[in-house]
Amino acid sequence: MVKYIFVTGGVVSSIGKGIAAASLGRLLRNRGFTVAPMKLDPYINVDAGTMNPYQHGEVFVTEDGAETDLDLGHYERFIDVNCSSLSSVTTGKVYRAVIEAERRGDYLGGTVQVIPHVTNEIKRSIVEVGERTSADVVLAEIGGTVGDIESLPFLEAIRQMRKDVGWQHTLFVHVTLVPTVGPWREIKTKPTQHSVHKLREIGITPDVLVCRSEAPIPPDVKEKISLFCDVPTQAIVESLNAETIYEVPLVYEDAGLGEFVADRLGLEKREPSMGEWRKLVKILKSPKRECRIAVVGKYTSNGDAYKSIGEALVHAGIPNDARVRVEWIESDSLESGVSPADALAGMDGLVVAPGFGGRGIEGKIQAIRHARETGLPFLGICLGLQMAVIEFARNVCGLLGANSEEMDEETPHPVIHLLPEQKHVKAKGATMRLGSYPCNLVHGTKAAKLYGANRIAERHRHRYEVNNDYRETLIQHGMVVSGVSPDYRLVEMIELPSHPFFLATQAHPEFRSRPNRPHPLFRGLVAAALERRAQQSASRK
Repeated sequence: MVKYIFVTGGVVSSIGKGIAAASLGRLLRNRGFTVAPMKLDPYINVDAGTMNPYQHGEVFVTEDGAETDLDLGHYERFIDVNCSSLSSVTTGKVYRAVIEAERRGDYLGGTVQVIPHVTNEIKRSIVEVGERTSADVVLAEIGGTVGDIESLPFLEAIRQMRKDVGWQHTLFVHVTLVPTVGPWREIKTKPTQHSVHKLREIGITPDVLVCRSEAPIPPDVKEKISLFCDVPTQAIVESLNAETIYEVPLVYEDAGLGEFVADRLGLEKREPSMGEWRKLVKILKSPKRECRIAVVGKYTSNGDAYKSIGEALVHAGIPNDARVRVEWIESDSLESGVSPADALAGMDGLVVAPGFGGRGIEGKIQAIRHARETGLPFLGICLGLQMAVIEFARNVCGLLGANSEEMDEETPHPVIHLLPEQKHVKAKGATMRLGSYPCNLVHGTKAAKLYGANRIAERHRHRYEVNNDYRETLIQHGMVVSGVSPDYRLVEMIELPSHPFFLATQAHPEFRSRPNRPHPLFRGLVAAALERRAQQSASRK
């Protein structure tokens, strides 16, 4: 029998439900159980693909090409599983399915209502994930905050799930805030009490409370929460701010959460295997070395816009026994008086991040030129590859005015152009080149050496590609096309062999990085950055 865990949040948004759900999934995974995570999002968009990164943060792309909420990235990184389009359910997706069913006549002329039709569709989606993945546990996070009107259909659906499959097969985890107020930093439980009361109003009583707090919660306060919220004290988990998010599963395990959840759901008793996780957390907290990597992007003022890139850099520090300090640089600033030399002073490496549209593009090109000319280790991602090609075309190949058709339709040298199959596409949602695609690597290149393979697959999200009319010109001037699609039609990876580390990919390798399996491109960049740092340190002595 599949078990179901539902994670809700109360009091305030951005309280950390995603990390809590992912951490709980890690505890179950370390006990050998198969976990299928999913996110139930109350927004009416069908998916996250058309959302502005400033507003919503990163769009995380799955292997099968779904454009999803960034919390799926947390699930993949912590639980070490690949999510799919089934893992992301939105109000828009649910209502579209219900309306399509009504148009087909599936409801036999009945009046279509939130209950039972909408809630049935939500429940069907939850059950389908478990069936398709043969999971032991389906772990579903409900987006938003308890009390939000848009979340009500999802909360009603999970209430019904307990009735449908039984109390012993369902677990409700509620993440809430226990703030400290006043000059004496007094701990207050009222927000948690009110949040649980809101849940109870709609028929849900939490089995576990994860209490986010800035101060340790004393036993008497836990007893008070237990009394007023009707949750046993052993199921009240203190969740303080951690030095690294990857420490959270260890905090939960040490608090007994893994054992409590397994017992409560009647799962087979198994000893957790936490050794690997404890080792990587130890390195993250006490590394022997450190380096600084600049990320130049268009949306760096929102810390979640490039979440996976930041985490991939952190992961890459683990095998290098190094702390990677990420410096976020808005590309616009390099167009308004700040020189690349000043902005990148003291940096050991550079990542040029993805994005869309013309704003800040010249700033990215200037940063890449600085990296190419000074030997600064460089990794370009998606738009970062396109900007590297434009910079090389202009300043090495002598193609004045070279640009992308996305930025300048009248450019005399469109070294980046629209994919032919995209020319007649009008709709914006789910129409790009999305998901995992194979790539052949050229033997002997840096890319092939880093991957240790000649055939790989990476996830994509783009409409524009390197124009093959200019491929030979780029190659003749020293650029190596180190990765191509199997039909040789698309340039997937480029590098400069004369440079210590200059590599760019049309893909999004950050989506496949894990703390226990750092991505080879990021691992290589950090290794090169550490080598450069050591060399510069030695030269100053």
